[in-house]
Amino acid sequence: MNADTMALRRGRREEARRRYPGWALALVLGLLWGAILHLVGGVAITLITGIAMTPAIGAAALGGAVAGLLAAWRPAEQRTGAYRAIVALIAVAVTIAASFAAPYSQPLDAAPLWQAVGLVAMAVALTAILFASLAPLDFARQTRRVMETALSRSLIVLGHLFFAVIVILPFYVLVMTSFKTQQSLMANPLDLSIDLSQGFGSLFDAYVELFTTYDFGRYMLISAVVSTLTVVICLAFAVPGAYAVARLNFPGRQTLSRSVLLIYLVPAIVLVIPLYSVFSQLGLRNTLAGLLIVYPATTLPVAIYMLQGYFRGVPPELEEAGLMDGLSRVGVIRKITLPLSLPALASVGLYVFMIAWNEFLFAFMFLDDPKIFTLSRAVVSLNSSEVPRQYLMAGAVVTTIPILFLFLLAERFMVKGLTAGGVKG
Repeated sequence: MNADTMALRRGRREEARRRYPGWALALVLGLLWGAILHLVGGVAITLITGIAMTPAIGAAALGGAVAGLLAAWRPAEQRTGAYRAIVALIAVAVTIAASFAAPYSQPLDAAPLWQAVGLVAMAVALTAILFASLAPLDFARQTRRVMETALSRSLIVLGHLFFAVIVILPFYVLVMTSFKTQQSLMANPLDLSIDLSQGFGSLFDAYVELFTTYDFGRYMLISAVVSTLTVVICLAFAVPGAYAVARLNFPGRQTLSRSVLLIYLVPAIVLVIPLYSVFSQLGLRNTLAGLLIVYPATTLPVAIYMLQGYFRGVPPELEEAGLMDGLSRVGVIRKITLPLSLPALASVGLYVFMIAWNEFLFAFMFLDDPKIFTLSRAVVSLNSSEVPRQYLMAGAVVTTIPILFLFLLAERFMVKGLTAGGVKG
């Protein structure tokens, strides 16, 4: 037996010793996902029904462990849809049995429909995640690469679920609270279900009250005007500033390029006091003109930083060709650079608009007249013991929804800008 054959056998034996049991990872992932999904389901049912549903975590973890073992027990090519349905039913049965027919620490006749929906949703999500994560894995001993692949798939889904919950849950509470009446909130703060006993239109009583009694239409218009003008002013200064840093040679260019964001090292609260004093002496406090000075000034550095990187990516040969054709430097920027930079302009404009729309500190310090309140300042004025809480939540929803729609529209515009900015051969 030659040395190469012996080395090959030693390598195979070493590889065999480094293999890990696949069933162990399937068991751990099943325990983890059974507990997590049952917990999320319990919280969701509690918020929907108003009944305290404490999930039986241990029972769900046991059901998830059984599902994980069954998922890894059968070869990958035999894990059909029917087999997955059977595994889901077994997971539900084990959870119910291990919790003594109280999977949410409540009898099954307490909100039976929602308990059934929660168990089915948990089982479907559990089997989908486990079968997707354990696709390359079975009961036998597996290589480290296969184990890491299965574990990484599961952790990716866990990360998505975590961020989805922390984003959706507060927004759900916000919206559902705005639909409630003061009496229902006082009776059961956990009950965030939709009550249609008084008709569908009664759900929007808080929103009607905002726009009739609290004049939120005026505040939305003021915020829209201030935010739009902030974008226009900011881009008017940011475009030539960013282009100069990206294309022109002048003393201190590199220093300016690297230090443009140093202003953000200074907390905004530190700037408020001197600005308040100066604006009071100049008569700019309690005016929208003061905000139109502060907002562009605070957003201009990051706008320059974002645009200069994009301008550097525009081929300089295109601009040189424009200069040779007789265009001035301003003409090159207007006819060549800006059309190719529409995606960057859209993203910077959206960023600046969102900052101006949601800004509160300067608006709170500078504005005293309710007739010129911005939307964020008006929402805070609802935070009073004399104003029902659903009005405050409705005001927060009114502040959030326009930004969501604007982001969707701007996203489509950015894709169009990328297409329009292509260079024809």
